Amino acid sequence: MKTKIFLCFIWLLLFIPTEKVSAQSGNTRVRNYEKWTLENCIQHAIEHNISIQRLKVQQKVADIQQNTARNSRLPDLNAAIIQDWNFGRSQTYSEVDEPLSRTIAGGSSSIPIFTGFRIPNEKARTKLEFEAATQNLEKAKDNLSINITSLFLQVLFNKELVKINEEQLELTLSQVKKTALLVESGSVPSANLYDMEAQLAKDRVTVIEAQNNLELALLDLAQALELEDERNFDIKAPSFSDKMLEDMFREIQPTQLIFENAFSTKPVIKEQEYRIASAEKTLKIAEADYLPNLNLVFEWGTGYLYRYNAKDIINPSTNQTIKANESFSNQVKNNDFMLIGLKLTIPVFNRFETRNKVRIAKLDIQDRKLILEDTRKTLYKEIQTAHKNAMAAHEKYLASNDAIKFTSESFRHVQVRYDLAKLTPFEYNEVKTRFLQSQSEQVQAKYDYILRIKILDFYNGIPIKF
Repeated sequence: MKTKIFLCFIWLLLFIPTEKVSAQSGNTRVRNYEKWTLENCIQHAIEHNISIQRLKVQQKVADIQQNTARNSRLPDLNAAIIQDWNFGRSQTYSEVDEPLSRTIAGGSSSIPIFTGFRIPNEKARTKLEFEAATQNLEKAKDNLSINITSLFLQVLFNKELVKINEEQLELTLSQVKKTALLVESGSVPSANLYDMEAQLAKDRVTVIEAQNNLELALLDLAQALELEDERNFDIKAPSFSDKMLEDMFREIQPTQLIFENAFSTKPVIKEQEYRIASAEKTLKIAEADYLPNLNLVFEWGTGYLYRYNAKDIINPSTNQTIKANESFSNQVKNNDFMLIGLKLTIPVFNRFETRNKVRIAKLDIQDRKLILEDTRKTLYKEIQTAHKNAMAAHEKYLASNDAIKFTSESFRHVQVRYDLAKLTPFEYNEVKTRFLQSQSEQVQAKYDYILRIKILDFYNGIPIKF
């Protein structure tokens, strides 16, 4: 029996799935979760960003307003009940003071026939406002995509820095071991080993700082994605070959061509164009108050009257009793009325209200046109700056590649000389630091160059993706 229990225990140990643990993470367990691509990040951010959600609400409001304007031609329908009491003299019912109460119930409806072209202009304006709200939403999505791309590239940059610093740490560790052998053989003094061990400690601190910077970059990206739990969040690093990076540079278009594409496609421009068209319709709506309105009206109802002090009388000719107050049912049946007609309203004087509305609407059109011109100039300046930044980033990237070639070759010779005990640890670490700095600058230049190219793609109407 004990043998069977032992075999079952061994079987469980062999076949129960275990989590993979990174060698560099100590006791921290690192689970293999699916990694996020740039496209995943942008899509998730657009779906969960609070500002985007608010703009979607505004778009729905504009759609409801559009629906309201479309239904303006429909007839309205209203019902009313009036109940009043009269305790004085009423010329309508009696020439003496006589308290009475009156109940009137009825309804009314009207159909607009001519409104000074207000209704078609309101329909057109609400449609334009809906299109402007849609473009405002698209503009926010574009800006969010650029922000996510920048944060995504920052994570990639920090990932490569961690890798570079870890390689430098491994290299320093190797040199510590070699220096220990040289000290044992008497080729170099013990001080050299102390210097290399001090450098090893510095490199470990640098690795920790790089890992912390990577975690902060991942946190920034996760927060931009509105993730509630970022502990297992990671991204999938795309590969950027030298050929791909050079192809990006060759595909850069002139500034004027990029601007023409942006001016015809970017939401920031289209929104202002819709705003101008909407302001022009607002002017037409204000001018409609100068014109007469014609409505088809229909009213119907009935009433009931009760006199408090009235008394029944007898008709002397018929000797029949005439009731002072007829029954409710008889009055409702006999007092019903119905009316159908046309109502023409002609504006004569409204304290200059219409004139001032028209003047304000004209000024709003002028203001909207100035906003469009300012937006156009701002867009052109942004494209100019982005183009120059992309060209400068390419030159910096090429220069950093050259720097890597020279510093790596210099470091290779220094390694050989240090292994032959012809250099001090200080001289070795000085060249090694320059090599590490050139590596960091090359990585930074690469991702800065990629970001600048993607910004140009954004202005050119090309979706951001790797």
